[in-house]
Amino acid sequence: MRPNPLHDAIQFLTRTGWFTPVFWLLLLASIVVAILVWRGQPEQRTARNLGIWGLRVLMGSMWWQQTLWKIPPNFAGLQYWIQQEADHAAIALQGALVHDVVLPHLAVFGPLIYLVELLIGVSLLLGLFSRVGATLGLLMGLNLWLGLYSAEGEWPWTYMFLVMIQAWFVIEPPGRVLGTDVLLTQRTRSHSAGTFSWVM
Repeated sequence: MRPNPLHDAIQFLTRTGWFTPVFWLLLLASIVVAILVWRGQPEQRTARNLGIWGLRVLMGSMWWQQTLWKIPPNFAGLQYWIQQEADHAAIALQGALVHDVVLPHLAVFGPLIYLVELLIGVSLLLGLFSRVGATLGLLMGLNLWLGLYSAEGEWPWTYMFLVMIQAWFVIEPPGRVLGTDVLLTQRTRSHSAGTFSWVM
């Protein structure tokens, strides 16, 4: 069968492994949170907010999917792309750091990269501490943009679009729309207003 978006989505949602039911649970939790916020806060009931929620969930799903080929201890694909960054980085210092520090210690950096991308995915799927998740996504996007800037077959704007979306999520945290951040903000207001204003 020729790959197409529907085929790829079905493959992703039915793939064998522990990560598939976990993703379904995260997706269900995101829907439940959105319903709770929708029912409890009339000002959240807008088409715009539904759109932002959908975009946040899609972006979180993208980050989650990208973790699937980096699950420890499987770092063969990650090693290839890190080598591409070492060879094609736009900034010589970044290429040298990747070549001399990250690649020789992939057993350390591989799990860290996996964990960071996992945190970004979960943060955006649930709208939980979404400004922190978006900031991590922005930094990862900048790393990819600069690291693969001159890699053969890569279009630098692909990663810049990722950077722009994540930057927008930092400016306007999407978890404040039908997300867990709304529920946490509501709960913390009675205790100490603004305590988590930056992270959510």
